[in-house]
Amino acid sequence: MSKGAVLTFTGRHRLVGFLLLALFGGMAARASYLHVVDQEFLRKQGDARMLRMEPIAAHRGILRDRNGLPLAVSTPVVSIWVNPKETKNLDVKQLAAVLSLNPDALQDRLKKHAQREFLYLKRHLAPDAAASVLAQEFPGVYGMTEYRRFYPEGEVTSHLLGFTNLDDQGQEGLELELDARLRGVPGARRVLRDLKGAKVKDVALVRPAQPGQDVHLSFDARTQYLAYRELAQAVEKNGAKAGTAVALDVETGEVLAMVNQPSFNPNNRSNLRPGELRNRAVTDMFEPGSTIKPFTVAAALESGKFTARSLFDTNPGTFRVYDKLVRDHHNNGVIDMQTLITKSSNVGTAQIAGALPREALPTFFARMGFGRSTGSGFPGESAGLLQPPARWRPVELATMSYGYGLTTTALQLAHAYATLASGGIERPVSFLKVEGAVPGTRVLDEKIAMQLMPMMESVVTSDGTALRAAVPGYRVAGKTGTAHKAQNGSYATDQYMSTFVGIAPASRPKVVIAVVVDSPRNGQYFGGLVSAPVFSRIMAETLRLMNVEPDRSAEHLAQQGTIPAPRPALVAGRGV
Repeated sequence: MSKGAVLTFTGRHRLVGFLLLALFGGMAARASYLHVVDQEFLRKQGDARMLRMEPIAAHRGILRDRNGLPLAVSTPVVSIWVNPKETKNLDVKQLAAVLSLNPDALQDRLKKHAQREFLYLKRHLAPDAAASVLAQEFPGVYGMTEYRRFYPEGEVTSHLLGFTNLDDQGQEGLELELDARLRGVPGARRVLRDLKGAKVKDVALVRPAQPGQDVHLSFDARTQYLAYRELAQAVEKNGAKAGTAVALDVETGEVLAMVNQPSFNPNNRSNLRPGELRNRAVTDMFEPGSTIKPFTVAAALESGKFTARSLFDTNPGTFRVYDKLVRDHHNNGVIDMQTLITKSSNVGTAQIAGALPREALPTFFARMGFGRSTGSGFPGESAGLLQPPARWRPVELATMSYGYGLTTTALQLAHAYATLASGGIERPVSFLKVEGAVPGTRVLDEKIAMQLMPMMESVVTSDGTALRAAVPGYRVAGKTGTAHKAQNGSYATDQYMSTFVGIAPASRPKVVIAVVVDSPRNGQYFGGLVSAPVFSRIMAETLRLMNVEPDRSAEHLAQQGTIPAPRPALVAGRGV
């Protein structure tokens, strides 16, 4: 080797050595700088790899009945989720087997969402079941505490309360209406996790979770249950399509009970059918039939053209209004105002409609709440239908006087009767517990409202159409309705809405209950035979639970306290 070659090799060796020394020197200087001067950089980098922000689920508020009984509670559950970016060594088949999932479908989901960092695998597992899954330490698989809504009363309160979705957000009923109050605000905490993603410890509480508010509702769970039981039995006994019952507190406007058939189990909605979901008491409209007649009589009394002693010649049991022949079930002859209500005379109310100014009945009905929402705030509440002025012709006014040509809901009808029962004071409907007196708004003279009470009491006697609505120990006022159902542009001859709305005690009104049975098919269809007995049983238990003192009037109790054997069925027709 030449001398020049040796020098060249030595120079290169020194150059490499110098470069290596400079590199290590720079690394040492950088390490010293980071450890001594800029320590925050390393801390942030370490935290980014080991610290995680973990959400804290907020507890949804509890729905309670007026006595504090829990009706809707949120219980802690665990949802299993996965970070697809951490599943390189994941045994998909084993994970699928543990979670009872299809392994091929799970594999496809992981591939499809490979770039995501969060993917639910299974929601709302019981804590024990989730713990057994997480104990197997699948890479990238974690658990998250959430809450699931549970309804202890099941079908009994389903239409009132509604339900929540998987994220515990209100979807139907009062869960939806009160969602802003019930829903909590999630919190957050910083946690330390190891290389496998397992939580080592809680580092800091970033933001505490704020639980939702508890809400006390207006109804008593006991009243709700007995109303549900009696309605369900009546619908089954009569082979009916559906049924509804609503109970209101006259003095406060509180909903004491609201039930429907068919119903559903909010805790298991896997086989839920659409027809079972809606709250028929506030959404379904129907023609009220003869239950409207007390309001027709009230409009007559208010007009000054009629008094409680006014007489109506209903001979020969029919009355012609242009091309419309109005019929009664029997020829009642000459009757007074009370007998008009007792016998439920269509001819009598049609004569009232013809004698009043054109706008009198519709405007009076509107003032009593028909054709507009009760303002309860319940999701999906229907306003009913009251014909516009262009439709107020003599024939339409005549049929309107006995409950055809306008529609209402069970809640709206009960609310209107509660206005009569309170002496003409309209109070807002409330699904929340009310504390203290509710003043309301006067919409009818008290004297007129009081004149109606004995008239409606006569309905619940052997001379009336609803003896089976009698409640032993209490005076009862009410009215039956048996309206043909509209079908394909006309009225079906064999389908009815059987209704009874009653007030008790009539001496000092406390509770109004409306019972509507849709299309009874087992022979009986009159409101006094189908719905009145349901009213009687619900009202009796409701008054007992509310500790309402029985009446002491021997005369009225003698008339209403004994229920004889059923009378022969009357001839089918409208308005009973």
